[in-house]
Amino acid sequence: MTIAIPYGRQDISQDDIDEVVAVLRSDFLTQGPVVPSFENSVAQFCGAKYAVAVNSATSALHIACLALGVGEGDIVWTTPITFVASANCALYCGAEIDFIDIDPFTYNLNASLLADKLAEAEKIGQLPKVLIPVHLCGQSCDMAKIYELSLKYGFKIIEDASHAIGAKYKGEPIGSGRYSDITVFSFHPVKIITTGEGGMATTNSESLAKRMQLFRSHGIRALSDKAHHLNNEIWNYEQIELGFNYRMTDLQAALGLSQMDRLNYFVECRNNIASRYDEALVDLPLITPWQHQDSNSSYHLYPIRIKAPFGEKNQREIYDELRRSGIGVNLHYIPVYRQPFYASRGFFAGYCPEAENYYHQAISLPIFPALSHEDQDYVIDAVKKATVI
Repeated sequence: MTIAIPYGRQDISQDDIDEVVAVLRSDFLTQGPVVPSFENSVAQFCGAKYAVAVNSATSALHIACLALGVGEGDIVWTTPITFVASANCALYCGAEIDFIDIDPFTYNLNASLLADKLAEAEKIGQLPKVLIPVHLCGQSCDMAKIYELSLKYGFKIIEDASHAIGAKYKGEPIGSGRYSDITVFSFHPVKIITTGEGGMATTNSESLAKRMQLFRSHGIRALSDKAHHLNNEIWNYEQIELGFNYRMTDLQAALGLSQMDRLNYFVECRNNIASRYDEALVDLPLITPWQHQDSNSSYHLYPIRIKAPFGEKNQREIYDELRRSGIGVNLHYIPVYRQPFYASRGFFAGYCPEAENYYHQAISLPIFPALSHEDQDYVIDAVKKATVI
């Protein structure tokens, strides 16, 4: 079948192209001046002191864990309704991973269940070192409650805001660091802004920023020509950690820096499309995304949940029918612990019941700034036809 309308798509302007071409004609394709400019732009937008650009949000999650000292014997908790990278980053460090079930309304990590699990974990000496709440679809988790629990139980927080640049929580930009140690953004092509592939970590800690900068570039730091080494040897750099090649190029940064000029516009477009969907789909046998009053979503995704009483179409039937109509609906996400790799580590179907309920009902509809009114109407009509017998 031919997919005419994908669930997400990048929006590239002539200005974006011109900025990338300017880098191609410059002296630096990588490790030049544009990456720091992009970092400064994101940090200023979010109200954070520091930003560290990398080649993917997965890399950002990895170095964030490393910067916080995650290693063998440690435990990291996250949500099951996310991309696998939110959990994999802990395993990269040799830590163990566990999952907290989701809130039935926001689909984010359930802060009340987190409190219950922390109380039980404290009794047996199995508290997490780090918690990774994920702002699913662009809506913030209950960060004030999560931060309060972190003060009580002593864990660190990495906000996985891969979906959420441009979103707000309690009136402040996500990424400000008010309720966490580090926040991670993604710039994959279907995200709010793109660098092709790329990610960013923001923090208000100078030491964490320096640690992440070290880990993204082989664990190497530059030395001045006055560095003190014996025998008059030339040392202009030294490796002091086992790091990685996670650097972002100036080409990617140029695209991201240009896209930042339209970030607010992109978020506004996504919210407008979501509002049209909300209004048009209100009387159908499905649930549209619920928004908490403390959150202003960036609407990276727009998942509907299929309510299928006996005799009506189920999720699979509607999903297939929409794709046959040329609409590239998707599923975000299969619970991470259901993946074969995680099943081999002892997790099982039903481990997080609310996540399973969501998984068996959710379908992500197309939402991106360039989605025309005509295509929006086509999606709306197709959903109406698919959900009614």
